[in-house]
Amino acid sequence: MRPILFFIFLLVTSYSFAQHNGILKGVVVDASNKETLPGATIQLVSDMSKGTSTDIDGKYYLELDSGYHQLICGFIGLGSDTFRVHISSGQIIEKNIYLKPIARLLETVVVSSGKFEQKLEELTVSMEVIKPNLINNKNTTSIETALEQVPGLTIIDNDPQIRGGSGFTFGVGSRVAIVVDGIPLLSGDAGRPEWSYIPVENIEQIEIIKGASSVLYGSSALNGVINIRSAYPRSKPKTSVNYSVGHYSTPQAPAENWYNSNGNNSLPGFTNLNIFHSRIIKNNLDFVIGANFNADQGYIGPPPPAKYMPNDLKEALKIQDSIPLYTNEDMMKYRARVNFNLRYRAKKISGLNFGVNVNTMYNKTNMVFAWLDDTLGLYRGYPGAVFMQEQRLFNIDPFIKYLTKNGLSHSLQTRIFYSDNKISNNQSNNGIMYYAEYQLQRKFKSLDLNFTGGVVANISSSYASLYASSGSPNNKITNTSGYVQLDKKFWRILNLSGGFRYEYFKMNNQQSVVAPIFRAGANLQVTKGTFVRVSYGQGFRYPTITERYITTKSGMFGVFPNPDLKPETSKSFEIGLKQGFKIGNCMGYLDIAGFYQRYNNTIEYLFGTWDPDVAVVGFKFVNTGNSRVRGVDLSLAATTPETNKKFGVTALIGYTYIEPVSLTPDSVYVTTKSLQPGAPGTPISYKNSSMDTTDNILKYRFKHMFKADVEFKIYKFNVGVSYRYYSQMQNIDKAFQDIEQLTKDANVYFNEIKATDYWKSNHYIDIFDARIGYNLGKKHKISLVCNNVLNKIYSLRPMKIEAPRTTSIQYVLTF
Repeated sequence: MRPILFFIFLLVTSYSFAQHNGILKGVVVDASNKETLPGATIQLVSDMSKGTSTDIDGKYYLELDSGYHQLICGFIGLGSDTFRVHISSGQIIEKNIYLKPIARLLETVVVSSGKFEQKLEELTVSMEVIKPNLINNKNTTSIETALEQVPGLTIIDNDPQIRGGSGFTFGVGSRVAIVVDGIPLLSGDAGRPEWSYIPVENIEQIEIIKGASSVLYGSSALNGVINIRSAYPRSKPKTSVNYSVGHYSTPQAPAENWYNSNGNNSLPGFTNLNIFHSRIIKNNLDFVIGANFNADQGYIGPPPPAKYMPNDLKEALKIQDSIPLYTNEDMMKYRARVNFNLRYRAKKISGLNFGVNVNTMYNKTNMVFAWLDDTLGLYRGYPGAVFMQEQRLFNIDPFIKYLTKNGLSHSLQTRIFYSDNKISNNQSNNGIMYYAEYQLQRKFKSLDLNFTGGVVANISSSYASLYASSGSPNNKITNTSGYVQLDKKFWRILNLSGGFRYEYFKMNNQQSVVAPIFRAGANLQVTKGTFVRVSYGQGFRYPTITERYITTKSGMFGVFPNPDLKPETSKSFEIGLKQGFKIGNCMGYLDIAGFYQRYNNTIEYLFGTWDPDVAVVGFKFVNTGNSRVRGVDLSLAATTPETNKKFGVTALIGYTYIEPVSLTPDSVYVTTKSLQPGAPGTPISYKNSSMDTTDNILKYRFKHMFKADVEFKIYKFNVGVSYRYYSQMQNIDKAFQDIEQLTKDANVYFNEIKATDYWKSNHYIDIFDARIGYNLGKKHKISLVCNNVLNKIYSLRPMKIEAPRTTSIQYVLTF
């Protein structure tokens, strides 16, 4: 009898309790296109720990106490909506919510800083965000061309620099982490960015962190992070076809028009096709597929034949192989890339999703390391400095994520990345990288606290004859690490962030290296639109297989190994102000940051006589002491509401000033060998290896940079202009002067290398790009895109000329 009475008591009390509650339900919809929004959040303003999120169909269901309630609804990329409802006991109230696109850039949601969703203005670090419109409207075929417009970021011959944090190393050992959806995309052996491998047709947005970010992103994030976030399907399927065709203009005098001089009277051209499709299948399977096909004749012609050299001189100079001849057809570039993403959301287990991302590419290209000379030969390669490459890349990324009802998130992301590079002059290599990261996140809503922790394992293996100086062509680098970060918000105006990472590295049988890394930051909202931040971070970068073991040569020049190369470390400090503004319908922000970065054991690529038994002269990666970079970074971003169909404007403008100096200018890093047997070598320091030692300025840096991109929408037209300014590169390697003298003295047998006169005579660089597009209805758009409008002859690093004016017509079909 007692159990029955107890059961009746439970029913009565439950019924009485339920009579004091009511139900709020409905659908959340994107007001601009009437699509439902899965994953939108609805929360109580009085207690943000209480709320719910919409399902795959954009529907929500929320049980509330009777009485009046104020709620807020939000979704990534759209403005929030705050509303008030009255809940009566036992009643069901239906309310559909329509969210409009945001015009306030301060509401942009990002994930890179803390690996969880945050508003841009609340970050403790500097970050720039690139939206898909800029990528698409500039007819971007490889993502680095869009990144050129980011304030404080420079791409020098595929090598990314943030705020002058690194010099030039032919793209090897990047100090900036390149990640796609949080997984690194640098080659395992060389740490080189593979820009053309990134699917530009499927990008939600790009987030660029400026400053040391090794706590969350590991070794390569010494100067910052470039995180490319892929787009997933919405409720309606989307298909896009983007085709463009164009040509390179004839360079200005005095540069030789190589393609006409070779009997070809047509301008070299290029063509590109991007295809993209995304859809949701049966309400719970996300499917995305994309492809890219590209053909490019290029703007740099093949080198002329090398001068004749007698065999006895070849033997004396250790020149074994003859320098190959290439034709215009050999210089043609072809690329084909296909990728797809699958994500399944479990029906029976709420919060569980898993899937796989796959990408593969074939790329026939060439690498030109030096021009023929600095006048007529700017657009020709130097004999022996041009290499042919056939590249095959493939990765498969299985993942699984689970979000519990109490806010605990589990994530396991993995990658297998295979690369096969067939390169002329015995430089071929192949490798495979295994990557896995388990991450645990917990959002304590009642405490306004986010916990992020994870463990990472990364194993890279490489097979290449050019790394055989290690004792074997097979080389392996192992990296494991663990990290923790806490983000806490106080009084809704103060964000505090702190993190720790512990790194372990081992290359082949060398002694292992461990490194603890810390970071901390704070962000204070002073007024409604004013945010002040301060941050401190440490960086750590372990040398790559290439930097330690590469051994190769071409002609009389070589590249030499340095198995004793040490890791480089950094400390970064920043204080910044972000101020939101509104002028009419135009809203945006102005960001000002002062930064201080210090580097120890800086790794640079130095020229000298390292081993005369292999090659007379050449390059070697060397630790060059300590350095410091400090400066100021300003950026302004603005936009108007997308709901205005007649007129709109978007702008991204920035100025960066840096003061990069060597702190150990007189220290001897290394001593070269003498060409004379038994004679002493030459000690190398910053002072005697630099062309200009004024104020001890570091090599390959631009002290002043100004960038701007402004686009106007006028009815069905959009018109955009881009501008980039770089001050003169004050200091370069004295090696270029030595190479000039060496080839001049032996000009009977060598083409003279010329570089320093061009560097001295070009005091600054300023480049204009322009574009105009017209929308032919909702599905069709045609554009004319012109880069380097004034057809300037310019170079961002010694002995490598940049492209002359390019003009292309772009057609985009979207449905």
